Amino acid sequence: MLAGGIGSRFWPVSTPARPKQLLALGGPRPLMVDTITRARVLVDDDRIRILAGPHLMSPFRQALPDLPDSTYLVEPRARGTTPVLARAAWELHRSDPDAVIVSLHSDHLIRPMDEFARTVHAAVDVARRERVLLTIGVTPDRVETGYGHIQPGRALAAQPGIEAFRVAAFHEKPDALTARGYVDTGYLWNTGIFVWRARVFLDELAETAPEVSALLPLLKDGPERFFDEVEASVVDRAVLERSERVACVRATFQWDDIGSWSAVARGRDSDEAGNVVEGDARVVEGRGNVVWAEDGAVVLWGVDDLVVVRSGDQTLVMPRDRAADLKELLAVLETGE
Repeated sequence: MLAGGIGSRFWPVSTPARPKQLLALGGPRPLMVDTITRARVLVDDDRIRILAGPHLMSPFRQALPDLPDSTYLVEPRARGTTPVLARAAWELHRSDPDAVIVSLHSDHLIRPMDEFARTVHAAVDVARRERVLLTIGVTPDRVETGYGHIQPGRALAAQPGIEAFRVAAFHEKPDALTARGYVDTGYLWNTGIFVWRARVFLDELAETAPEVSALLPLLKDGPERFFDEVEASVVDRAVLERSERVACVRATFQWDDIGSWSAVARGRDSDEAGNVVEGDARVVEGRGNVVWAEDGAVVLWGVDDLVVVRSGDQTLVMPRDRAADLKELLAVLETGE
């Protein structure tokens, strides 16, 4: 499970000391707990691994006290998804040459659980039979410019009721007009849920990102030197977009990426005016607002389509359609410009 990052698009609720994985953004429980629940549908606890930085170990252990220390693969320095998944594949292959890895993110909203399990088990079946790197794709239910899109290719055999195919191409974060064309043409969203045999991933890593693969032997002496020397990279670009062995399984479950306050609103009930309210908050004569009040009351009157967040001694107010751009504000606040 990939559980790094702080979720800066959820500031001021999410901070380095309290990252979004520990927040109940997708429902009544922290995102991390929901993700572990999904993992437990697939495997026993002794086969779960959480990949995250050392600063997250203590809060994760508090949130998940029943998981053993062996669950955690500590990432000494943040280097992106390629190095951390390479390290996981290298270690798991050493302990089990036939290991199949299912990589989950800790910030997804997925339902229902039985369909999630059915899709993943079908993907594991394909991964055991074919030398491919699998991603799970979702049929879009709207035009979305913030997601990567998958262009389907040649069909692959799969379990009954499951569709699998080679990936013809990946298309990253298109503009609105292009995204509409992708939806109309039958492209899928790329969830970033990956399934592959550790050996196949290591082989493809050697072909597509040899600069990472060449450093893996450093892990024999622990992860520190490897993460000191490896360059940061994202597995989608470093491996998947360069590999000729990428396939996809179409999800039979509903999925959303909880990547902004707008995504939180999509996963929660709203009032008749489309307002989503969490905490001690009220909207009067307003429509389409997202309000999150942790410390003290918040009242909105006569305004529409805002995100209002109160946490501690900080309050954020912004247009809802700029929720995905919150990192730009944080950059301004950090530089003082």
